[in-house]
Amino acid sequence: MDALLAALFIFLSQPTYTLSPVLRDGVRWDPVAVSDRELGGTSSVSLRGAGPGAVSFDYRLTHGGKYPFAGTRFMAKDAKGNLATVDLRGYETITFTARCSPAYPMLLGMTVFDDKFSVPGQYLTYRSPGTFFPCNEQGVPVSIDIRRLTVPDWWLSMMNLPLASKDYQLDKVAQFSFGSSSRTPFGLDAHVEISNIKLHRQDYRYIVALAVILGTGWIMFGIWFFRTHTRTLAASLNSRLKKDLPLVAYRQLTVQPYRDEENATVLKFIATNYTNPELDLESVVAGTGANRNKVNELLKTELGMTFTGYVNKLRLTEAARLLTETSTATVAEIAYSVGYGNVSYFNRLFKEEYGCTPKAFRTLASDQPSFDTESRPKKVGNG
Repeated sequence: MDALLAALFIFLSQPTYTLSPVLRDGVRWDPVAVSDRELGGTSSVSLRGAGPGAVSFDYRLTHGGKYPFAGTRFMAKDAKGNLATVDLRGYETITFTARCSPAYPMLLGMTVFDDKFSVPGQYLTYRSPGTFFPCNEQGVPVSIDIRRLTVPDWWLSMMNLPLASKDYQLDKVAQFSFGSSSRTPFGLDAHVEISNIKLHRQDYRYIVALAVILGTGWIMFGIWFFRTHTRTLAASLNSRLKKDLPLVAYRQLTVQPYRDEENATVLKFIATNYTNPELDLESVVAGTGANRNKVNELLKTELGMTFTGYVNKLRLTEAARLLTETSTATVAEIAYSVGYGNVSYFNRLFKEEYGCTPKAFRTLASDQPSFDTESRPKKVGNG
């Protein structure tokens, strides 16, 4: 009985939310094809039929636009069909199964209304955090923390905001998008199926209620057991006293350019020495003559990162490039070449950054036409 009760309460403590065209709480999510044609490009995309919480589309990416893109958006609308936003602050992760042919990493994006900068209905003014996810012909189960996506630098630049202004709220989410990434090949007919799309959250009230119910039940059982045991023991002792001598026993029982020359010097030093496994904050101070506090303040204020976080970002970006472009180097060799002396530690950091292991990342890009070098992020530093 306790096991069934526990299973029920654990199920209730993990509610889900489906991106569905069916009206729920006054809002529905309509899938809409989107491409760079809106900005003068020539990429194409067409939707196929799919059920609630799923989308299927074909697309072909071309060089015709300045920002090549093709994919599908789930747009929040109210009962009258007007654009809407949804409060998703209680949700933590989005899960889905990604099936693509050919197999390439794709981009998940959100569009979030910002009261300070956004103009209603003009989605370019909305914050647009996103991240890459793996996708192949067999279908990849994907789980992404929607609270830890990255607001792209181009949006911050467009809105004249500092690079550290990457925070966003989930109180006014307007769209979810699934589409091509900078690693998507050009000129190929591609098919994508994203299924079983769900948002998840933890409702700890049910866990607390379960703990209270089970705790109360065990306390009552303990009291009953103690009383019953006491009466039984008393009767047994009484019987022994009558038959034999009395006997009693007891027991006890968690890089962009800067106008400030000193800032530029610090960032350049880090960007050109990040592959050195001995690089630390002290060596940056010694190599640039900058004050230790100045270095920390620069990274925190301008980039929103700690020293370790920034160095890891540089190393992992270079590692991703090497995994994509070199087929002969082993994962261990690449880890050592970008400054990691511990391959297990490198694997863990890489998976946290890209959502898959280095080997899986390389597999997704193998045996496919070369990626367009102009559309990929440029390498930072040397090595």
